[in-house]
Amino acid sequence: MTYRKATSADYPLLGALNHQLIRDEGHRNPMNVAQLTERMRRWLGTGEYTGRVFEENGQIVAYALYRAFAEEVYLRHLFVVRGRRREGIGRRAVHLLREEIWPRGHRLTVEVLCANTAGVAFWKAMGYREYSLSLEIMPDKRTLP
Repeated sequence: MTYRKATSADYPLLGALNHQLIRDEGHRNPMNVAQLTERMRRWLGTGEYTGRVFEENGQIVAYALYRAFAEEVYLRHLFVVRGRRREGIGRRAVHLLREEIWPRGHRLTVEVLCANTAGVAFWKAMGYREYSLSLEIMPDKRTLP
């Protein structure tokens, strides 16, 4: 598997893949592909985030979107394309990020939806450990139990 830095030519594809990610993980984000493409353009174009595209045999198989801080790397997205999951691509992508791309000695963080049990299991298998838990009350559930 090879990787490269995402370019402006990748924004439409990354927007479409981000749309799949949102649906696959059960996120409530209502944005459509065009909106997500524009968000990718803003995030990557301004340097707020960095994107990496992972390829095998000339085909895009995954992407990562992350933000590096002075002592932390926050991974916002890691997505393996549908039809290529359960082949170790995610594991290999994380390995490349950790060993070849991200600076050593940084704290590595990722957020996972609690209901995304497969995602939670994957990240724990990658060595990540629980640190915090966000809780919420939705606006339509404001009455006390």
